[in-house]
Amino acid sequence: MKVTIHRNAEEEEVSLKYVVIAVRQGSQWIMARHKDRNTWEFAGGHIDSGEAADAAAARELYEETGAEEFTITPVCIYSVAIEGVPESFGKLYLADVNRFGQLPQYEMAEIKDFTEIPDNLTYPLIVPALAAEAEAYMRQGERV
Repeated sequence: MKVTIHRNAEEEEVSLKYVVIAVRQGSQWIMARHKDRNTWEFAGGHIDSGEAADAAAARELYEETGAEEFTITPVCIYSVAIEGVPESFGKLYLADVNRFGQLPQYEMAEIKDFTEIPDNLTYPLIVPALAAEAEAYMRQGERV
C-alpha cells in the first residue's frame, strides 16, 4: 500500500471518494473508536453521491465525534494505491473543535484525546502519513 500526498491537486482533477478529518482540540488529537473495533482512527468516510467534499467532511466530523462548534480547513488531496486495486483519492481536512456534544449513535463507540497519534490504529499505513501532513500544515502557520 502506498499513500501519496497531492499538495497542488485540485478537486476537479481527481475523482474524490473519501474525506478524512484530522481533529484537534487545543494541543490534543481527537481520535474515534468504531463500535466493532478496538483501534483508533480519524473521523472520515465516503462522500455521498452528489455531496460536496466540504459538506461530507462536516457531516462525518459530526457523526463520528459529536463536534458541534468547530473550524474545518482543507489541507490536501491524497491517494491510496494498493496492488491490484484502482488508486482511490480523498481529501484531508484539519478541524479545530471548540465544543463536542453527545456522540451520535452511528458507528463510533467513543472519542478520546491523545497527545501523540497512538500506535493502535485502524489504518496504520494511512493515518501516520495524513497526520504528518496535518502537522506540517499547522507548522506553516496556517493552523485553523
